[in-house]
Amino acid sequence: MYDTIKILHSYWAYLVLLILVLATLNALIKLFGNKEFHAKDFRISLFTLIVSHIQLVLGIVFFFASEYLTIIKETGMGTVMKNPDLRNKIIEHPITMLLAIILITIGYSKHKKKETSKSKFKTIVIFYTIALVLVLAKIPWNTWL
Repeated sequence: MYDTIKILHSYWAYLVLLILVLATLNALIKLFGNKEFHAKDFRISLFTLIVSHIQLVLGIVFFFASEYLTIIKETGMGTVMKNPDLRNKIIEHPITMLLAIILITIGYSKHKKKETSKSKFKTIVIFYTIALVLVLAKIPWNTWL
């Protein structure tokens, strides 16, 4: 099960990154182009929300299926924090990605309450761009490419 979840979490991340970039660029282009907000734009932002939440569930399952909790229990949190690789895998990556998904969720929820197209796109741009920066900052590039 561990290997399956690891593979799913790794490959689903490509879809998350792709759709997050698409949603962010779509909102940026339409914001600065003064375009109207259409159902397609809503679906893109919704799909971003859905795929990121699926990735979150996969990540949580992966975290608890891995040996991370055993490492913390056996070596202690001090040792984990002193080891850059363990700190990244056990603390920094999960927390940063969780923050990114929270921002996507907030951006999606807030944009639905806006009345004008410009304010809808602006909300998506702000929240999704920050989320994208966080995701790009904590992707494990050394194992990803």
